[in-house]
Amino acid sequence: MTGNLVAGPQLSNRHSAPKLLDSSTTLFDTALEQQEPAFEFDVAIVGMGYVGLPTALAFTAAGARVLGVDASPVRLDVIRSGRADLVTSDRERLTQALADPYFELTTDSARLSQAAAVIICVPTPVDAYLVPDLAILSSACETVVEQAVSGQLLLLTSTTYVGTTRDLLATPLARRGLIPGSNIHLAFSPERINPGADNFAHEDVPRVVGGITKSCTTAAVALIGTYTRSIHVVSSADAAEMTKLVENTFRAVNIGLANEFADMSHSLDLDVMEVIGAAATKPYGFMAFTPGPGVGGHCIPCDPHYLLWQMRKLRLSTPVIEQAMNAIAARPGKVVDRIRKILSDRDMGLHSARILVVGVAYKPDVEDLRESPALEILSSLMDEGAVVAYHDHLIPTVRLGDGTMLEHDAEPDAFQADLILLHTAHSAADVTWISPEVPVLDSTFRLPLGSNIYHL
Repeated sequence: MTGNLVAGPQLSNRHSAPKLLDSSTTLFDTALEQQEPAFEFDVAIVGMGYVGLPTALAFTAAGARVLGVDASPVRLDVIRSGRADLVTSDRERLTQALADPYFELTTDSARLSQAAAVIICVPTPVDAYLVPDLAILSSACETVVEQAVSGQLLLLTSTTYVGTTRDLLATPLARRGLIPGSNIHLAFSPERINPGADNFAHEDVPRVVGGITKSCTTAAVALIGTYTRSIHVVSSADAAEMTKLVENTFRAVNIGLANEFADMSHSLDLDVMEVIGAAATKPYGFMAFTPGPGVGGHCIPCDPHYLLWQMRKLRLSTPVIEQAMNAIAARPGKVVDRIRKILSDRDMGLHSARILVVGVAYKPDVEDLRESPALEILSSLMDEGAVVAYHDHLIPTVRLGDGTMLEHDAEPDAFQADLILLHTAHSAADVTWISPEVPVLDSTFRLPLGSNIYHL
């Protein structure tokens, strides 16, 4: 190890050492030096959103002293009240954490210096022109650098361009005399949180870790290993950053392909879900992706654009990714076109038609509207003169891009829709009220085709 740092923060209730998936990790120290904790907190989490909060709860469950930091007092009040959108297992952990004296929430970023490790979990969106918007990340990194002290481990998890850890953390830290691998540790470990999905425990999801130096990697492995059973070490922070971009770009390209197969199947009068289900019986060489009305959430609609943005600077053509992202962006428009065609076949126009959208969250079973295709679909329908409403028991209100506010229609059968768009199928949603006389465009491809059931 370099300098006077131990391998990483020593938590008060550590798990056994993590299983390293990469045999190259034998070049790192196999034993961790023990020291009396010099910090008030083991871990501080910057950003208590869909990634930060579950991460904080995982560390708390592992016995760590956790400080959650968020700029929004409203968000912290939601967490304190137990109303945060979480899967069942994390909701139970939140209840336990709120009763734990070693779990604390604050808006005071100056307290970051009290933590042995600081983990950055903030959004990295794109703007209206699909250009990376680094404002939130840059601000968070600047704050962390300002509050950093010798002996800390700083860990970035937010998906971003290759080189961010060096540009936004290593370089400004060095200006303060804090040198990664000497008197501070710095690494990147991409988050792997799947909102709304409880089928993989945090402890069972392998984490990728890459540090600025080998000792930085060792420190990050020690920290992440306090709650994660498997860690895969890569050669650098840059490699870890690229890993996350590969993961989500892979998904984007394959979702775009599934959407194309849906269009082709429609033209050939085939059920695309039957075809995909049949293809998925092959036990090797195939991974099933399903079509839909578009892609929402933070990852797929945004992350590949960080890669495309960086490659444009290098003048490197990436036609497969570019076409996939263009197709994904155009998908909500195809939904509106399909609605128009269904109504036209019934001698109706879109203007003044009553359209009910069922489910507006970007995916089932989450209270999350980020980048949801429903937002663009609702706006486009209104621009065409349609009368729109939505029904989603998880989303009480929706604000569209022009500021228009819509409220959840708790009595959708009373809306007397001319057409119903099934956009998001929540597992607990009741759709028995849908009349068989009303045409339904099922963009989830979950309902069986019928005389009044159409697939996108």
